[in-house]
Amino acid sequence: MLVTGASRGIGRAVATAFAEGGDRVAIHHRGSAPLAEQLRDALPGEGHIVVQADVADPDAVRAMVDGAAERLGGLDVLVNNAGVYTPHPVLETSYEQWQQQWRRTLDTNLIGAANAIWCAARHMRERGGRIVNVSSRGAFRGEPGQVAYGASKAGLNSLTQSMAVALAPYGIAVAAVAPGYVETDMTNEHLKSERGADIRAQSPFNRVARADEIAAAVHWLASPAAEWASGTIIDLNGASYLRT
Repeated sequence: MLVTGASRGIGRAVATAFAEGGDRVAIHHRGSAPLAEQLRDALPGEGHIVVQADVADPDAVRAMVDGAAERLGGLDVLVNNAGVYTPHPVLETSYEQWQQQWRRTLDTNLIGAANAIWCAARHMRERGGRIVNVSSRGAFRGEPGQVAYGASKAGLNSLTQSMAVALAPYGIAVAAVAPGYVETDMTNEHLKSERGADIRAQSPFNRVARADEIAAAVHWLASPAAEWASGTIIDLNGASYLRT
């Protein structure tokens, strides 16, 4: 199985959960080889590998997915976790910066995931498989300071549902998880700031998620028992946002 953005945070927890379940894992990173290699060496089991790519680069994505499948002897699970989250408030960002942020965010969070699915599906079409996309609560409640991020995750949800229909005849189930705040490198700056208490108070549990809680849901969605959940987007936000 292949996890993008696996060197830290949610991706690291997902890779660990699958390795603990007996899977061989391809650990993807963009530019953090030492972390990825450290994780590979720490995972239980044998045969784990490290793959590198900028998921915003279509050719790099294809080489990464095909390379992982070749080295693992096939590919039955893809977890699209890689993503970028950069503030760009509309009235505080230059037009040039605005364009840059939109291009980079969509190319990474949405188009990169779509390209990985295209590539992975060709390895799964004869054997079936599972694809799990890591979306966000922000796709539903909005991201006023990171609008491209929220839009990219909303697009990822739509991609998830379209692919669930398109790939079901081949035994490939596609689903997504939509976390709220999670304790990761990406959110530590916010959680340790003066805003930390307010962020935790968004949930009636008065905390944010642990990465292993997200990984547990991803692991289930990739299991044989979860085929009938194809097309599902699971909210993992501790009741901090309830959608209808």
